[in-house]
Amino acid sequence: QVQLVESGGGLVQPGGSLRLSCTASGSIFSINDMGWYRRAPGKERELVAVITSNGGTNYVDSAKGRFTISRDNTKNTVYLQMNSLKPDDTAVYYCNADIRRWGTIHAIPYWGQGTQVTVSS
Repeated sequence: QVQLVESGGGLVQPGGSLRLSCTASGSIFSINDMGWYRRAPGKERELVAVITSNGGTNYVDSAKGRFTISRDNTKNTVYLQMNSLKPDDTAVYYCNADIRRWGTIHAIPYWGQGTQVTVSS
């Protein structure tokens, strides 16, 4: 009844840019934190960036200065602008959001299906 749909992944050369989008839909009362995680081949999933409902942000060290997370609360959408991409950024990127549904008390985490980002020449 709540769905996160991601878009924007693909193949890009080193130094290039991509913009990921994730839109939440369904029976949504409110959304707290929204974020992006990634899982590279053979590695654990890691948090890339998070943004609070008020716009506060936090980034993994490897993304600072290159990635920018933003959100449009009117569209229930979170974005990840990725610049100066490196081969080490290659991973499946997952959207995450803490969502409170109508008729419930607490927010719980929801996940998107993942979108592949490949950085290669």
